[in-house]
Amino acid sequence: MSDDQPNAQRWRAIPSAIPSAIPSADDASDDASADASADASGEAPEERFLRIDEVARRTNLTKRTLRYYEELGLLEPAQRSEGNYRLYSESDVRALEHIKAMRDLLGLELKEIRELVAAELERERIRRQWQADSNLEWRLTALDEVEQVARRELELLQERLAGLEEMRGRLLERMERYQRTRGEIRAQLHDQREARKDEPQQAHS
Repeated sequence: MSDDQPNAQRWRAIPSAIPSAIPSADDASDDASADASADASGEAPEERFLRIDEVARRTNLTKRTLRYYEELGLLEPAQRSEGNYRLYSESDVRALEHIKAMRDLLGLELKEIRELVAAELERERIRRQWQADSNLEWRLTALDEVEQVARRELELLQERLAGLEEMRGRLLERMERYQRTRGEIRAQLHDQREARKDEPQQAHS
């Protein structure tokens, strides 16, 4: 199974490679609903874990790639079943989708992805604390931290966009040159055809 994605219109389809650390009103509502449901039942909802084969199918990554990402520290070490099979949570799947987006859509190197993954872990920590801590001074500090990470992500994206724009400019110049050359060749062919039409008349004269 290939890890690659089609390139056509990929920049129009870039998802948010890293989610926001600051919860929105919808996030808070979802969290409150989940907490209420857990309180009503008296127990937390059971988390479903996936085998590596299923994760590979869902993410379109090979099992070898999944193991490699874990070795590099891009993914938290997988839990193990009683039969010593790797087990992944839904949050692991989302993390893999983010990594794949950063690699395939943004064209980031693994070193840069590792940097952003570490930043995402820190942002997730801040997100959890934000939900539990209403101290306004701390929240200002937290906003400074996540804004710095967002600026770094923006820099990486702008670097990629600048490189793509330069490549696009070169390709447009080639296309213009091809069009000019095509026009010149067609003009020469027209002149040759006109010259051949005149040849019988010159022979009779």
